[in-house]
Amino acid sequence: MQATRVLLELAGNVVLLLWGLHMVQSGLTRALGADLRRVLGAGLRNRWTAFLSGMGITMLLQSSTATGLMVTGFTATGLVSLMPALAVMLGANVGSTLIVQLLAFDVSHVAPVLLLGGFLAFRRGGKTRSRDLGRVGIGLGLMLLALHLLLATIAPAENAPMLQRMMGMLTSDPLVAVLLAALLAWAAHSSVAAILLIASLAGGGVISPQAAVAMVAGANLGSAVNPIIEGPGGDGGNPAARRLPVGNLVNRLIGCILVVPLLEPITAGLQMLSPDATRLAANFHLLFNVALAALFIGPLPWFARLLVRLFPERIAVSDPAAALYLDRSALRVPHLAIANAVREALRMADTVDAMLRGALDVLHSDDRKRVQEIRRMDDVLDRLHDAIKRYLTQINVEDLDERDSRRVSDVLTFTINLEHVGDIVDRNLMEAASKKIRRKLSFSSEGAAEIAGMLERLSETQRLAAAVFVSGDLRSARALMREKEVIRDMETLATEAHFARLRAGRTESVETSALHLDILRDLRRINAHLVAAAYPVLDQSGELLPSRLKHGTTWA
Repeated sequence: MQATRVLLELAGNVVLLLWGLHMVQSGLTRALGADLRRVLGAGLRNRWTAFLSGMGITMLLQSSTATGLMVTGFTATGLVSLMPALAVMLGANVGSTLIVQLLAFDVSHVAPVLLLGGFLAFRRGGKTRSRDLGRVGIGLGLMLLALHLLLATIAPAENAPMLQRMMGMLTSDPLVAVLLAALLAWAAHSSVAAILLIASLAGGGVISPQAAVAMVAGANLGSAVNPIIEGPGGDGGNPAARRLPVGNLVNRLIGCILVVPLLEPITAGLQMLSPDATRLAANFHLLFNVALAALFIGPLPWFARLLVRLFPERIAVSDPAAALYLDRSALRVPHLAIANAVREALRMADTVDAMLRGALDVLHSDDRKRVQEIRRMDDVLDRLHDAIKRYLTQINVEDLDERDSRRVSDVLTFTINLEHVGDIVDRNLMEAASKKIRRKLSFSSEGAAEIAGMLERLSETQRLAAAVFVSGDLRSARALMREKEVIRDMETLATEAHFARLRAGRTESVETSALHLDILRDLRRINAHLVAAAYPVLDQSGELLPSRLKHGTTWA
């Protein structure tokens, strides 16, 4: 029972240590995150400054993982090459050892001061940064308190022979000790917490000094496993994203391979330096990472090239929502910029066509996955429309003549209408399709044919609208305008036929009446947005009436 109680208390104290560490990291990231990223970015000029930057920032954040996330972001966006990024991780690993060196001293008497000061800053701080730094103070206080409780829990361990025997069995084999510590560091997501626990166990005599050395090496290895498992590059991602975490893991793995055969002489040397078992674990942690940094800092360029070869860049599939033709250098020549915007607008037209044809597929198949695909296409439309709009508004108005100004207006109007069509398909048609699938409803064969006929006609109308937009052909514009009457007549006939089926008591028509009528109305709205592409051409030719009101009508 005593061994069980000690293990439970150890687990609780480790959780308190981890929570304090989390508060320090989150508080510093919120208070100084932008400044730290700026310092790190400035330090990535070469491997030496990168090493120092990684060491300094890790000492502040108390986490080499947090530093690694920052530099991974730089490498993922191509802002920095792999070699200085690897140097940052070497520095981060050394920085984490300096944290352990500091916390290994008995500074528990400072914990109340940090807790009180942090609490007052957090509750009374008028500025956000003051509150965040207060959070840091509370976190540091909790860490020191947790370490004090760990030592207090482990101190009577000599009175728990079962615990000592169990830990002795687990750590008698160096390889098992390495793996056990690696598992502990992986589970805790923190090498600092794992090594402080190992130092506490060694100081309390629960594990031997030789086992402590092996476990410190294992804890370094385990903390490098998390980015491999949880980081980018998996599940079909870009393998290049794994270069940095794999490089860091290889660094730690080589260190463990070198340490295990030399455990006895390493332990003897450390005991000559300091007989205190707690300091022995902290000192080896420092020696381990400094030695690996010295070993790897020289051949880093070669090592980086090897990682690039092992994890080649995967050519990403082009983002359908990324603008392809909006060349900013063409903004100085308005007519070229407008032509680029027209090409991008045609990509929007192609997306609308795909959405209309997809809606027809959903009508026949009731495929939930297809519904989600069509809804994602609306996001593509939104992003393309936003890109075109921002691009055209960057053209200097003074450089536009009357014709160019009118064409800019036409492009914006066309893309707005296409974006509205996408919204109707997404929010109305796909919502109706989802309800139909969810409730397991079926249109009557005649009703389904009416909706399918209107969708097929709209797909043809969309292609005609794109042709009118590009060519400005008057005859095509007239044909497009006539589509308004065609769709209106189709809607009227379909509505009348639907009511006839309702009067006849057709079960399918009764169950889907609201959906059926909503879809017919939405298809007519889509047609109105597509037909609008004819208005500029007809207006310029003088064939568009200024008003649909009868002449001579007055309003009171």
